[in-house]
Amino acid sequence: MLLSSDKRTAMRVLLVLVLVLGSALARSYTADWTSLDARPLPPWYDGAKFGIFVHWGVFSVPGFGSEWFWWHWRGQLDPKCMKFMADNYPPGFSYPEFAPQFRAPFFDPEHWADIFEASGAKYVVLTAKHHEGFTNWGSPFSWNWNSVDTGPHRDLVGDLGGRGAQKWFNPLYLSDKKNGFKTQEFVMQKMLPELYNMVVRYKPELIWSDGDWEAPDTYWNSTEFLAWLYNDSPVKDTIVTNDRWGAGCACKHGGYYNCADKYTPGQLPKHKWEKCTSVDLRSWGYRRNMKIVELMDLPNIIELTKKKNVTGHIVSPYRSVLPYDEGERLVLRSQDLVRTVAMGGNYLLNVGPTPDGTIPVLFEERLRGVGAWLAVNGEAIYGSNPWRVQRQNKTDTVWFTSKGSAVYAFITTKPTKNYIILYDPKTSVSTKVTLLGNPTLLHWSPIQVGGGLAIALPELPFVPGQAWTLRLDGVL
Repeated sequence: MLLSSDKRTAMRVLLVLVLVLGSALARSYTADWTSLDARPLPPWYDGAKFGIFVHWGVFSVPGFGSEWFWWHWRGQLDPKCMKFMADNYPPGFSYPEFAPQFRAPFFDPEHWADIFEASGAKYVVLTAKHHEGFTNWGSPFSWNWNSVDTGPHRDLVGDLGGRGAQKWFNPLYLSDKKNGFKTQEFVMQKMLPELYNMVVRYKPELIWSDGDWEAPDTYWNSTEFLAWLYNDSPVKDTIVTNDRWGAGCACKHGGYYNCADKYTPGQLPKHKWEKCTSVDLRSWGYRRNMKIVELMDLPNIIELTKKKNVTGHIVSPYRSVLPYDEGERLVLRSQDLVRTVAMGGNYLLNVGPTPDGTIPVLFEERLRGVGAWLAVNGEAIYGSNPWRVQRQNKTDTVWFTSKGSAVYAFITTKPTKNYIILYDPKTSVSTKVTLLGNPTLLHWSPIQVGGGLAIALPELPFVPGQAWTLRLDGVL
């Protein structure tokens, strides 16, 4: 990774291979799910809490619709994509012709690292290969369809770190699919050799698998690969994996669970999980025609909120833009980063760089804003654990985490009065309350014999993230 040593100590930039299947850990694992699922998750991952997802590839060149542009254009014959191509490119133009335009002349890995470090992220997941099959490194199994042979003519994965995916129009994959996945030409000749090459060459600490849903794990040889990864690979003691290893594996097998994009459980899961989501609500990859109303603002990232914007729409985490009737005001709080960590998850926030190699300034602003909030409140995020109560009164206004003997209460709606009541903590004579960022002890009083306390609040400072954190010591 092309990072200075001080940045390496300040944050972990992890190689996350998104392969579209397309020392407590020192034990032997067999190639079956019972054995593989028993492997403890390396502890660095749970402590990290916050990472950055980066979708970058040839799909950034058309920058239309989403990173699935090739499939929507040639696989689904989507009318909008067809019109876009007819209006902007000559007849007969093929998707591979976009590759030479993926030049990344302004790609500066040190600058990217500065942004990621400022964001407070502890790991970075870069797409080493997406479903289009183009590799962001000089793969010996992807001749002339990689970033060294064409486009930027440089090893982007080696410069920063990566994720991988691979299959849509690969003839070997299409042949296997036609055969009902009874043959494994794509897996044996393309996917597995490329994956082994990536692991040995770049020594990733996380593999973010995706694109597995059409075929079972037996087609992908998932258990055999994971057994090698956990037993004999150069990263066997630190490697972390997700759960996308074949149809039916999500939320069931693997390391931590993704379950689905933008997964948000309704109650505390028993298994370590992750929420991946994107600043651009409509796409993971760069879009040339994105609008500011289609992006998550900083309060939505810290504490996901549906609210009106100035153009008469409601910004939603799951539908890019929701219309509303004039005069209607909808404020439904559903915290994102705070909620995810309070519920025991990791939060993976995506940005899509341009084909020129820059991170759009609005994305950079969001990432730096998260970092500024974490600089004050990160004590309650990094290395924390779910408390015995995750949120107060089944509302979305107060969430809790814990670390050691301290309990943290996130206030995600500014109180209308100069005090707040927390019903769940059980106080003692040694109870102390402070506001993170302000060392002054806050006055409090018990509200009932069984527990709970009323806390006198100072004037809460304006923060772009619109969330504040109380630290409670000496409570149960």
